[in-house]
Order: sequence, then C-alpha cells, then structure tokens
Amino acid sequence: MITKLDAELIMELKVDCPERLEVGANDFGYLRAILITGGSFEGEKIRGEVVPGGADWNMGFGGDSVDNVTSARVFAKYLLKTDDGCYIAIENLGYKSRVKENSLVATTPSFHAPRGKYEWLNYGVYVGTLGPREDGVAGVQIKIYKML
Repeated sequence: MITKLDAELIMELKVDCPERLEVGANDFGYLRAILITGGSFEGEKIRGEVVPGGADWNMGFGGDSVDNVTSARVFAKYLLKTDDGCYIAIENLGYKSRVKENSLVATTPSFHAPRGKYEWLNYGVYVGTLGPREDGVAGVQIKIYKML
C-alpha cells in the first residue's frame, strides 16, 4: 500500500510576463492573455532560457472582471532553450480556487523534448507550483517536480 508520494525537483523557472492583454468577460469566463517575453530555468540536469513568444491563456470564473473572479484556470504554452541549444516545448495547465493575490497555483506540466539528452522529460508524471517572482520582476516563478 502506498501511503505517501515522493517527488524530485527537476527545475525552477523564472518567467518574464510584463504584459497582460485583457480580452474580457463573456458567459464562459473572463479571459486574459499573459505574454511570455523571456526568463531562465535551472535544475540539476538542465538549464537555459525561456524563449520569448509564448503565452498563458488565463481564464477567470465567477466574476465579470479580473478583480472579482473567484477561481482561475491557467494554460501556458512556450519553449525552453537549453544552454546547449536544444528546444523543448512545455505546456502547463493549472487551477487556482479562491483567487487571492500571491497564492500558489497547482499545475500539471508536460514536455515535448526531442530524442537525445533531454528525452527523459517526455516520460513520467510532473506537478508544479506557480507563484509570483521572488525577485520582484513582473512574471512568475515555477517549480516543477517529477513524481517518483
């Protein structure tokens, strides 16, 4: 019988997100696109930069403006470039209930890495936490763990 789950921290990302495009509300929620303009990531077996051009499609529920939503779904899709020149696609889906400033979002990241050195990212179950950057830069800090 399994009584607890173990996880290994595989990387921490610092993602630059200075611009938010407010799409607005409709019957399905309040949508905003949060543009990803760069950043960095580092782990024991991997490090590099966040490639500019991705975005987080952030959908708020339970309100008609960004200021009064009660829960949110985040869906980010972007590229990582390792320090040895390999591109890796990442998708990160997460949910946050009872939206409060500076609270963490639980996420389920997935990767598309080419065959070779980073192929191990394609296999396994990953979980993450997403919160504001600790260094004060506009953006988010993400910790990604591989379940063991």
